[in-house]
Amino acid sequence: MPIIGIDVSKDKLDVLWLKDPTHRKVKTKIFANTSQGFDHIIKWATDNTGVAQDQCCFVMEATGVYHEALALMLHNSGCQVIVANPQHVRNYGKGLGVKTKTDKRDSFVIAHYAFAVTPALWQPEPIEIRQLKALIARLEAIVKDLQRERNRLEKARVANVQEIVITSLKHSIEHLSNEKKAFEQQINDHIDQHPTLKKDKQLLESIPGVGPVIASRMIALMRGRTFNSAAQAAAFCGLVPIEKESGSSLRKRPRLSKAGNAQFRAKLYIASVSAIKCNPVIQRHYLQLVARGKTKMAALGATMRKMVHICFGVLKHQQPFHA
Repeated sequence: MPIIGIDVSKDKLDVLWLKDPTHRKVKTKIFANTSQGFDHIIKWATDNTGVAQDQCCFVMEATGVYHEALALMLHNSGCQVIVANPQHVRNYGKGLGVKTKTDKRDSFVIAHYAFAVTPALWQPEPIEIRQLKALIARLEAIVKDLQRERNRLEKARVANVQEIVITSLKHSIEHLSNEKKAFEQQINDHIDQHPTLKKDKQLLESIPGVGPVIASRMIALMRGRTFNSAAQAAAFCGLVPIEKESGSSLRKRPRLSKAGNAQFRAKLYIASVSAIKCNPVIQRHYLQLVARGKTKMAALGATMRKMVHICFGVLKHQQPFHA
């Protein structure tokens, strides 16, 4: 199967067909990162490889939002698509001994990574999940801006600045507060409009310690990807311990991997602190770890992981939480 690596940037796409992985023979071309450029990529790939587009495998890195339109178009056209983790590709390139950093070289590493590792094929998220993620992202941006403006207002009052500055900050805070309420309502309405998401939210909120904030973000996480196990979901959230031991000289305290979304972990931390007080399963798990000598922060990290496991189980079995 022909493997075609694509290095995605804002304006252009560096495309490379890995003709011979062993001898590193390639064929390259640059296209515009536009819908017209996407059509030209498919035609170029089929003309050069001599196979139908559904037999071609296109590989790219997850690059913010710039790869999404291309990946979706290729998938809808029947092509096989892989969206690789940039860190995995970068580490693989180091293993190949690649030291040069160019777009052409990057597209080669991406294609060779797919040839050697054969990652799972990419599947687009359901449209309702993409919309939910967009609403959540905008809400979190508004919350950040609101906190910044409140901090500025506090500093302005301490510095005794002009009243016009105080008034401007108050207007900005009022506007952002209204926007925050509007987007919170919009997220709830969006979930209520889709029966599957609505049921998921009801099941998640049956877990003591899980409120609307964690429920909506957990839905976006669990329904946006395919996890084979609760441990896999926890690892994606960055909640697995990383150990560093070697012989008798190196024995560092395990720490969380902290991969994935830091904002989600911050909200999960607050939910876990609450769950320790009201959720008997979480409370028992936390107290057992502390009794075994774990520090409170280590026990809290394990509690966050337990929360993800419980949420995964509730959604997988479509049954409300039972202590």
